[in-house]
Amino acid sequence: MALGHEQVGVNKFKQFDCVVDYSDHYYYHQSKPNQNSNSHGTMMINNRNTMKRIMKEWEILEKNLPASIFVRVYEGRIDLLRAAIIGASKTPYHNGLFFFDLQFPSDYPNNPPKLYYRSFGLRLNPNLYNSGYVCLSLLNTWGGKGTERWCPDKSTILQVLLSLQGLVLNEKPYYNEPGIKPAWSWESYNADVFALSCKTMLYLMKKPARNFEGFIAAHFRDHASVILKACVAYRNGRVRVGLFDGDAPVGSKKKKVNVSKKFTDSMNELYPELYKAFNRIGASVKNLPEKLEDDGDGKPANGIIGKLKRFWEAMTA
Repeated sequence: MALGHEQVGVNKFKQFDCVVDYSDHYYYHQSKPNQNSNSHGTMMINNRNTMKRIMKEWEILEKNLPASIFVRVYEGRIDLLRAAIIGASKTPYHNGLFFFDLQFPSDYPNNPPKLYYRSFGLRLNPNLYNSGYVCLSLLNTWGGKGTERWCPDKSTILQVLLSLQGLVLNEKPYYNEPGIKPAWSWESYNADVFALSCKTMLYLMKKPARNFEGFIAAHFRDHASVILKACVAYRNGRVRVGLFDGDAPVGSKKKKVNVSKKFTDSMNELYPELYKAFNRIGASVKNLPEKLEDDGDGKPANGIIGKLKRFWEAMTA
């Protein structure tokens, strides 16, 4: 169900809350009734220590979540958790939203939780597969030593979420991939990542995660203008992808950053889709163009007419 105009401010959305509806949670659909669950898939935690530890995790999250991470746990399934992470500034993930579904094992914390990234089939990070698989040392899904790996006595869900935000969704994810790199340079990879982040935004507005509908709409209403301006700035090579801060003049005369045709084409395609989606949820975008037709300073980007116009402007300057 796509988002509408419901006006729920992000500041009114609790960072941590316990809710009822887990019907779209990945691990709810993966669960099969067994000795640890009833016929409705409700987890029957028999180990008192496991239950106490999960309750402790809830307390830690409620008291210590940073402003950019939001969590929902469930009354009927204490083994499930959902987290939303806001992409940090100065990264190609800035202003994006990234959702993760988590399940505590029945012997938690002896084993780490299972984690699934809601990817919509897109791979925008070497550690986050398009299948939803998450590659992270702290989850024992990647190599590591000592405290890099899951430690039952010390590791927490808060650590997992902070690692995802700081170590995975970082400013140069290109270097997360050992050996063969996913692109010819980190700049090229960041451009690909930003485009995939924009696609993820569109998917989230079309099919928002349950219990986060109002939050998703409010977040993109608040950041629509900056996201669209970043699309223009990056597409026109005014600033390296990930470094747009919302205040940099798009039409500045600074030396341009090289931009590939692939990225230019992707922004030309994604920008109008984002504009329409933001407009539908009530974002203030009327002062911005509905599609990209020039290079950000009022000059046609290409074509014979554009070349002639630039030549005439140069001759008459």
